[in-house]
Amino acid sequence: MLSRRNVRIKVMQVLYAQSRDESLDYNATMKEYWKKIDDSFHLLLFSLYNLIQITKIASEDQEKRKSKHLPTELDKKFTSKLWSNPMIQALVKNKTIQTKFEKLYFAQKVDKDHFKTIYYEFVKEEAYTTFLTNETTNDENLEMLLELFRFCRRNELFNEIIEDHYANWEDDKSLIIGTIKKVLKALPSEDENFIMEHYPDDETTKEYGEFLLSETLKEDKTLLQYIEPVLQNWDADRVAILDMIMIKMALCEFMYCPTIPIKVTLNEYVELAKNYSTSKSKEFVNGILDRLLQDLKAKGNIVKEGRGLLDE
Repeated sequence: MLSRRNVRIKVMQVLYAQSRDESLDYNATMKEYWKKIDDSFHLLLFSLYNLIQITKIASEDQEKRKSKHLPTELDKKFTSKLWSNPMIQALVKNKTIQTKFEKLYFAQKVDKDHFKTIYYEFVKEEAYTTFLTNETTNDENLEMLLELFRFCRRNELFNEIIEDHYANWEDDKSLIIGTIKKVLKALPSEDENFIMEHYPDDETTKEYGEFLLSETLKEDKTLLQYIEPVLQNWDADRVAILDMIMIKMALCEFMYCPTIPIKVTLNEYVELAKNYSTSKSKEFVNGILDRLLQDLKAKGNIVKEGRGLLDE
């Protein structure tokens, strides 16, 4: 579910928190990292919960339309298939998923009126009207659920609901819709625990993320010894905290992650600097990493496994 890019962001955020809070020792910092990994999975679950609750309003909508004294043609044709389709119902009946919803207190986190507001805004969409007036296949039901979620991603209220409870929404939302599509396509499933297949995998979170965090923490002084000589006229204490964290993380990848190409590491951390640090950080981080690379190569401190991984 999570990519290395997302994991880099979480490691960076945890290292920044640790740099600002002296009470965060190694174990507490590692615990905070794993909480962020859990939060990504919980964000997926919360997104599914919200999707289910919004579709549920279609059932109420059908009752209202049926009770009208002068129903329109659309009212007469209306069905609650957004709610009653097999995919949503499979989620509703899945004990593992519903138990997680309960343990995470999702029902207490959102006012039901918010779901109504989002649903009735979605009703105005032409795609939904077309969906209602035609017989639909499972594939078309799936596409409408995905269309609803895409609508939610654009909806201000939906974004406020998510952001109020999950600060990682902005970082992870690009992956959530892809994962939701995989979840819905797998339904109905005979495996009650199928949702756990979408928990972030060990290769990305443990073998890469936990290792990167651990090495950056343990090798802090050694990393600084590599960095200080290439700072030229800069004092290490004057370098922005986030910039220094990203440089140390990249240095760890250069030296201790033999399967990650140099070019990938370089590009990823320059992009991180651009998106998360100051306006000048992109050029600064890029320049420092270029100098570090030259030094490390000259000293034979970079070992990569595989053809082309040393190319910049």
